[in-house]
Amino acid sequence: ESSFYFFLFEGVWSGDWGVTLENQCALRGTSVVLKCDYDYPSGHTVTSVSWSKAQYVSNSWRLVALSQLFSPLKFNYVGNKQGDCDLRINNVRFTDEGHYYFSFETRRDRWSSKTFSYLFVRGLTAVVWPNTVTEGEDVRLICHSGCPQTTEFVWFRDGQPVSASEFQATSEDAGKYHCAVKGQETAKSASVALNVRYSPKKVTLSVSPSADIIKGDTLTFSCSSDANPPVAETGYSLFKDGQFVSSGQEHTISEVQLGHSGRYHCQAWNNITWRGSNLFNSTEVLLDVHYHPTNTSVSVVPERALEGSSVNLTCSSDANPPVDSYTWYKMAASSSSMTQVGSGQTLFLPSMQASHTGLYLCLVRNSVGENNSTEVLLSMAEKQQGSPSIPVLVGIGVSLCITLVIVLLLLRRKRRRNTGEKQPVFDSVLSRSQSSATEDPSERQIRL
Repeated sequence: ESSFYFFLFEGVWSGDWGVTLENQCALRGTSVVLKCDYDYPSGHTVTSVSWSKAQYVSNSWRLVALSQLFSPLKFNYVGNKQGDCDLRINNVRFTDEGHYYFSFETRRDRWSSKTFSYLFVRGLTAVVWPNTVTEGEDVRLICHSGCPQTTEFVWFRDGQPVSASEFQATSEDAGKYHCAVKGQETAKSASVALNVRYSPKKVTLSVSPSADIIKGDTLTFSCSSDANPPVAETGYSLFKDGQFVSSGQEHTISEVQLGHSGRYHCQAWNNITWRGSNLFNSTEVLLDVHYHPTNTSVSVVPERALEGSSVNLTCSSDANPPVDSYTWYKMAASSSSMTQVGSGQTLFLPSMQASHTGLYLCLVRNSVGENNSTEVLLSMAEKQQGSPSIPVLVGIGVSLCITLVIVLLLLRRKRRRNTGEKQPVFDSVLSRSQSSATEDPSERQIRL
């Protein structure tokens, strides 16, 4: 039985002299391999290989070794010395385009390729269609490659990955888009902008100063929004309690009055409709004008108190924020100085005495300022001298009523008695009259 053994030694080959090269197309930023095969007669051993590029130098074309043109990291010989002469070019640039030649040497000869490998360098082109849309409209992303080979692409917006190449635009989709080769994202297109027109969003009304507003201050209302196109100066309107105040992005009140208090909101418009509306409002801002206490007054109940009775002095005032401090003062009898006699909205005197009489006032305060009432005279009612007390008057009235009843009863009884005695007299007179009528007139004359 016979056996056949093949021994391969480095650099030893058999055949004819020759180099076979292929043209290549590469995208800028990618890596590409120039395909190359070579052959040489038997009996030769390859000792070295090299690649060159045709360069236009001094008005003529010359072959320049790649080692003289670029960094060693730019090109990598991935072939061998036995027929494979592939060359990898990393991070391809447009300047890398051109004619590439391969040559090799043996111990007895040297061979250079008669043909070349031409490298075409192309770039990616990103297309956003359409590049200007109104929010809600469809957008399509298209990536064009100048090379014939099929390539898978990915998309980025402002450096962030985009999940879909077709979508309905929102305001957040506006930005700069580029496509890249999947797995070699350094190979990317130039950026293309997508312009999304949208109605005002985040309409905001701010007030300056933002601290408490005090009567007499100067304040400015400012409207702002996020919109494309931006809201024009005349596209803003200010409303108070639902009523139009002014148009414009800012409104200034030079001297704030109490009547300026209310609820304000801003309205924005840029002629873009969203969900059937083209007017968009901010949230309401409450303007609460603060002022120091005014119209401070004191009421006294009762106005004139009897000695020993209770008295309430009540202080009232108009203020915003409400009064948080009440202090009572009484004018000293011997001088015009005032003495503090109490605090709180009501000064209570449980038992009126002569020492309590005099002039009183209250001083009120809030966070804005203070104010005091006018002086109020507290006096004590005088007792009437010599006049009977109420119980005595009541007793006298009762006695008079009883006496009057007794008198009326006695008079009634007496009248009845007199009526009973006069009845016989009337009968006697009547009988006499009758008797005289029957007598003879001559007899009457005699009696006379």
